[in-house]
Amino acid sequence: MTKASDLFVECLENEGVEYLFGVPGEENLDMLDSLSRSKKIKLILTRHEQGAGFMAATYGRHTGKTGVCMATLGPGATNLVTAAAYAQLGGMPILMVTGQKPIKKSKQGRFQILDVVDMMGPITKFTHQLASADNIPSRVRESIRLAEEEKPGATHIEFPEDIADEDTDSRPIQPSITRRPVAEAKAIRAATKKIENAKSPILVIGGGANRTTTGRMLTQFIEKTGIPFVTTQLGKGVVDETNKEFMGCAALSANDFVHSAIESADLIINVGHDVIEKPPFFMNDDSAEVIHVSMNPAEVDPVYFPQVEVIGDIGNAVWQMKEDIVPSGSWNFDAMYKARQAETDHTATMDGDVRYPIYPPHLVKVIRDKMPADGIICLDNGVYKIWFARNYNARQANTVLLDNALATMGAGLPSAMASAMVYPDRKVMAICGDGGFMMNSQEMETAVRLKLNITVLILNDSSYGMIRWKQANMGFKDWGLTYGNPDFVKYAESYGAHGHRITSAENLQQTVDKCLNSEGVHLIDCPVDYSDNDRILNHEIKELSAKV
Repeated sequence: MTKASDLFVECLENEGVEYLFGVPGEENLDMLDSLSRSKKIKLILTRHEQGAGFMAATYGRHTGKTGVCMATLGPGATNLVTAAAYAQLGGMPILMVTGQKPIKKSKQGRFQILDVVDMMGPITKFTHQLASADNIPSRVRESIRLAEEEKPGATHIEFPEDIADEDTDSRPIQPSITRRPVAEAKAIRAATKKIENAKSPILVIGGGANRTTTGRMLTQFIEKTGIPFVTTQLGKGVVDETNKEFMGCAALSANDFVHSAIESADLIINVGHDVIEKPPFFMNDDSAEVIHVSMNPAEVDPVYFPQVEVIGDIGNAVWQMKEDIVPSGSWNFDAMYKARQAETDHTATMDGDVRYPIYPPHLVKVIRDKMPADGIICLDNGVYKIWFARNYNARQANTVLLDNALATMGAGLPSAMASAMVYPDRKVMAICGDGGFMMNSQEMETAVRLKLNITVLILNDSSYGMIRWKQANMGFKDWGLTYGNPDFVKYAESYGAHGHRITSAENLQQTVDKCLNSEGVHLIDCPVDYSDNDRILNHEIKELSAKV
């Protein structure tokens, strides 16, 4: 016979789990004791359950394997809700394990007891309370299978403490070998025929295409055909954005140069479309036709009704299309190249501006110049995300981690920590607004304790800058969105990290370079100037792209 909590840990080991991120509570003590004897799983004790969830989700995003996190009942479980939604909307596989009071015999009334299983229902793919130790193998196997199945997402198991103490003779279930279904040949031929007959086709690469094999196949498709491509924010880096056919990232809702390129097309090959993201284009009766390439059929609505759907494994579908297509000598991409050149020229007028506080386009240029091709930047949520999405060319998949799904604040630092754990030999930087950083800044202690090598860049404007910008756009007075900050250098040092402050535009490059090439946890306090956001993003870009 085996103790239930030992069996649970054995099932996780059987699934190849390396880390368990979390904040244990009284109801997890059996599980904690079992973990203490595991030789395969390392407990990563965090300072907040949300940080644990973000780290688990980012582990899943990088590896494709399920990240696992743990919390206790009640407030521990509610603190995982944001991370659950982050993973579910963003397509990152995680399993959340929460404790619970005894369910067969309890003497504590309703103290701390919530219906966590029901609470997790709308934001997970699977949620279940274990009522018997015998069910552990099947429930763990099912939760991880579903977490990793397209579209990846969040799953949850509630593990009551009396069940954790039971004995059972059940054994782990071995993961099955699965192959995704592939698109049928007729759909492939219909798609390639439409592409061959188009005048100006364009590729749009979305978050669903952010898979290793798909990226390789898309690169080969682009090399064979010469068809230009744009990305959504979650599609950044799927294909190297220094490729001459790259036309930009759809970072603004509309009217950017990249939208001019899309609007010049008569056919859009929409690969890995995910309705979670802001749409990179809208369809109407007079717009370009669309080929939908995805694991799942299109969700048809008034602004999205593709004419051809290629349903199946995306990487395989793109490979089939590449093998079948005969590039046309009559395709014309002049308007797309003109739009891209206009964007490049416009960016060049700004990224050399070395004003202080630091100008966002110049900041992006410095970070891109200093980060290697495989370096990873993890963006929290704020107005700077637009600048990095537009102007920072990603060289590889999952080297620009941003959240264009839930778009939560507070994930930048934990995401960088998980990235440094998965890729200890790469340069990793968290880029956070001062507001987002402070939401999970306590994880600095975790990063120092784990001896991670990361740089945390804080863009300091002493306000919730994104909302303040929107407030101004809507004609409201500037009110209710500013605050004070701690001395971030001293704050970093209080955790045992290295603190740095940017005091002039001239020392930005050398400070970033020093931090990226030094061991340990480094924090950079960087004052930033957002005063031109409205002029550039709301007026100048719209006017210039309209001329294109």
